[in-house]
Amino acid sequence: MRLVTSLVFAVLLLTACDDELTVEQQVIATIRNMEYAAEEGQHLEFMTYIAESFGAQQGSMDRREFHRFMIFQINQNRRLQAQIFPIYVTETGEETASAQFRILVTGGAGLLPESGRLFDVETNWLRDGGDWQLNQADWEPLSLPDLPTVGE
Repeated sequence: MRLVTSLVFAVLLLTACDDELTVEQQVIATIRNMEYAAEEGQHLEFMTYIAESFGAQQGSMDRREFHRFMIFQINQNRRLQAQIFPIYVTETGEETASAQFRILVTGGAGLLPESGRLFDVETNWLRDGGDWQLNQADWEPLSLPDLPTVGE
């Protein structure tokens, strides 16, 4: 299903090639490419979207540490999936942008997820030539309200 969604998104982007893509469309396409690479376990492809100057979690994680974090997540979850909720992109300068979104990350060894977590994510982006690279990211887990169990 993810592959179909990615292919449809790619076709939509290609049909818009006559018109230059907006900063918002470019950043969202980059985020979707990163999502696909992570879900496919392609950590090296994922890291091509991460700037050399990258920092995360208020500077407590650099690019190398983030790469190790991604490898750990991919290795822990044979079936890593992400669902990104609306992405809000703001152009902050000629070569910079920010994006905020929520992401539900699930994982496990089998067909059905064994774990999942919802995060609030804030990111900053730099344009390197014609490509957007993630320069900074901070995420915070969100608590979900307790849901009643069956029979209550």
